Order: sequence, then C-alpha cells, then structure tokens
Amino acid sequence: MAINLDALIVGLIIRVIVLSPVLWIAGRILVGKEKAKFLDALWIVVLGTVIAEIFNAVFTQGILASIILLVIWLALVKHFFDCGWLKALAISIVAVLIFAVLVVLLEFIGLAAWGLGL
Repeated sequence: MAINLDALIVGLIIRVIVLSPVLWIAGRILVGKEKAKFLDALWIVVLGTVIAEIFNAVFTQGILASIILLVIWLALVKHFFDCGWLKALAISIVAVLIFAVLVVLLEFIGLAAWGLGL
C-alpha cells in the first residue's frame, strides 16, 4: 500500500493546528511549563503522524497494530515531555478530555450560530 503524500501533508497540518495546542496544555497541566514546551508538542504530533502513516502503510490495521501505535505515541510524549509512562498516559488522557470539551464547545457555538441564521 502506498502513502498518499498530499493526504499526509494536509492531515499533518490539520493535526498540528488542532492537536499540538491541546497536547501542550495537557502537558503543562501535568508536568509543568519547564518540561512541556509548545515546540515539543509540535514534534510529538509531527513525528507521531508520520510514524503512524508509515506504520499503517506497511502493516494492516488490527488490534495489535493499534496497540503498537499507542505505545509509540506514549513513547513520544514520554520522551519529549521528559516524564514516565504513567504520566505520558495521563497527559494523553487529559489531552483527549480537553479535545472533547473543545469539540463540544465549538459544536455548541456552531449550532447556536446556525440557529440564529449567522
């Protein structure tokens, strides 16, 4: 299976814009501003996305592949935010929760604007 370079670049840009700030905020909450730098969050998202795309091109999707990718993402968080495995897992969970709250808020604003005819 080949990697679609255009889709990779577009997906990478979207993930950097959306996920990097969320990951950075979660990192700052749990490990502090000394260890969680915004540039580190950018690197986590960029490397995680590229590695995941390469991994998905080589291996078929399955439960084992998903677990391996989860460990790779956690390893990136662990490395760049200089924390342990459990803290990396906690950062990832908090990032997912922050992202979910943002999605709900944006959806509410969007639906409210749509209802007002804006």
